[in-house]
Amino acid sequence: MHSYPWDQATATGVGSHPGEDHVEALRTVFGELPMPYLPELPARGVGADMIGRTASLLVELAVEVQPSGWRMADRPGRDHKRARDHLLRDLDALEEVAQGYTGPLKIQICGPWTLVGAIELRYGDKVLADAGAVRDVTDSLAEGLAAHIADVRKRVPGASLVVQVDEPGLPGVLAGTVPTASGFSRLAPVEGPLAAARLGQVLSAAEFPIVHCCAPSVPFEVLRTAGAKGISLDASLMRRRDEDVLGAAIEAGIAFFLGVVPGTDSRLPDVGVVAKPALELWRRLGFRPEGLAHQVVLTPACGLAGASPAYAKAALAKCRESARVLREDPEEE
Repeated sequence: MHSYPWDQATATGVGSHPGEDHVEALRTVFGELPMPYLPELPARGVGADMIGRTASLLVELAVEVQPSGWRMADRPGRDHKRARDHLLRDLDALEEVAQGYTGPLKIQICGPWTLVGAIELRYGDKVLADAGAVRDVTDSLAEGLAAHIADVRKRVPGASLVVQVDEPGLPGVLAGTVPTASGFSRLAPVEGPLAAARLGQVLSAAEFPIVHCCAPSVPFEVLRTAGAKGISLDASLMRRRDEDVLGAAIEAGIAFFLGVVPGTDSRLPDVGVVAKPALELWRRLGFRPEGLAHQVVLTPACGLAGASPAYAKAALAKCRESARVLREDPEEE
């Protein structure tokens, strides 16, 4: 049996939350989940978004906001400081809310390929267009993530850290569909081995890294080669033609964080319906049922930033309740 830093029948969230009250968001995730996480609240504005928040971790590289979005800067300015301040306030609140906590704890950052596909160079195109700049940003992000992990460990010493690297932009990077800064053309596709090598450099900073990709066409082989110990995806996007590679990943011990409830307000189904995608996948692939509750973690389909606070809390609770179904024998369902 493979070893994971969580117990059987575990649930967690993807990352983002509605509203601007970071303390209340933390209390919600610690109150509702067996695997709490550090929520992101993009409604707070500049620097609380996924790109700005992660860019604030970069070592010796700075960013600023322009009308077109985030751009590399000569030195840290107001926008960079605002992003850093949001993160530090969240970490201070985490330290307070998690006092005495022991168990799994998840933190999230934006992955290197999504980051370089979103940030522009100072004078020119996206960072993705410049191989040297991609290398520099990746090096800086790996160093910044290592420092961030050390800080979280110091603040919550009883936590077993799971580090989620968000790569919604990776399928587009591999397919060559990322638009240039002008929007009139597309940047050249990146080869799978290079994509895996750069992503792996960032993943290597974490003891238990997982990669989240809520886009269609999740590049399972690239993620596995990069060293991901878990893959987080929207269960509704799993395709039958992916099942060979899914089966190989499960056999190799890779954990799956399956998004099984909508990320925006809707009617939540009962626990049997929520758990069904995991149960059916396990049954179709012929794996022993006792491994299911260890290797599969239930989550919402994506972030909860577009939901109401009440729905966000209910969705997390539904994931927690549905995860208990995974302990039962799928053959009895």
